[in-house]
Amino acid sequence: MSNRNIGIKDVAVAAGVSVTTVSHVLNEVSYARISPETRDKVRSAAEQLGYGPNRLAQALRTQRTGMLGLVSEDIATTPHAGRIILGADEAAKARGYNLMIINTSGSASLESRQADVEALLERRVDGILYATMYHRTVKLPANLGTVPSILVDSVATDGNITAVIPDEEGGARAAVGALLEAGHTRVGYLNNTDDVPATRQRLHAFRAALDEAGLDGGTAPVEAAASEVQGGYEAALRILAHDDRPTGLFCYNDRMAMGAYRAAAELGLSIPSDLSVVGFDDQELIAANLYPGLSTVALPHYEMGAWATEHLIDAVEGKTDLSLMALHPTILGCPLVRRDSIAAPRH
Repeated sequence: MSNRNIGIKDVAVAAGVSVTTVSHVLNEVSYARISPETRDKVRSAAEQLGYGPNRLAQALRTQRTGMLGLVSEDIATTPHAGRIILGADEAAKARGYNLMIINTSGSASLESRQADVEALLERRVDGILYATMYHRTVKLPANLGTVPSILVDSVATDGNITAVIPDEEGGARAAVGALLEAGHTRVGYLNNTDDVPATRQRLHAFRAALDEAGLDGGTAPVEAAASEVQGGYEAALRILAHDDRPTGLFCYNDRMAMGAYRAAAELGLSIPSDLSVVGFDDQELIAANLYPGLSTVALPHYEMGAWATEHLIDAVEGKTDLSLMALHPTILGCPLVRRDSIAAPRH
């Protein structure tokens, strides 16, 4: 018998249950009282027979298409932030949904972004993820809320939509903590110049971590520059020119840390024996390939994409109320990834 001729009755016979039970299990009917053992038996029988629910019939019955939209502000062209898409796509497929992606520019007009959302709505997506390349506050198109929607790596200016963001302060505390644990008492920070949440929150955590360690976070050296390699290089030259130069350096991101490596080399400083460095992002093409390998804080891009998709599908299927989750953004942890760029200071 070919897979095309396999029907729900065949699955019911193979599993030894009723057709209704099979339908409830495969369509994930939330109110059905079916034991986990029976659910496993039905799913196993369906998989062995190669049976899947008829998507067209299912769409007609539930008024759902099994399609989710993702508006990607530049992240499709950014390697590390692109893991948001990977997390979302794998989570969607695991639940039987497909992902439709539209890439837009973060600098695009509100009207242009509204047109991108409208293009997804015209294709009758069941819900929309709106993801940005870095953690920031965004003004959203008005039509975004016409279907269940979740923000990824951003929060709305009016704060009325469910969002998932990284723990910027917790990640910064982990980075500074690694330097303090190694024995550094003179710690500097290379910060970003952009007015975004990450800039403010990482700086606040840097100073607070030093204060809590009995050091004066308010007077600790901080130099700000564009969050690119050249900016990190220039800021590092300035901060390392201090008479009482830092022996430990926390950098806003891995690109700035890469610039700090260059500045240290020009000044004849060896990493980590003369200068310990910690970054932020865990950008694979940089952190793991610098020499020595850069200790850094990992942003949970994959986890944010997966979390948002799971909760979006739950909302689409009526299993959760996103309005109750919109009061406060969900914050996911930023773990420290230890490599070889931290050591005890020479003295």
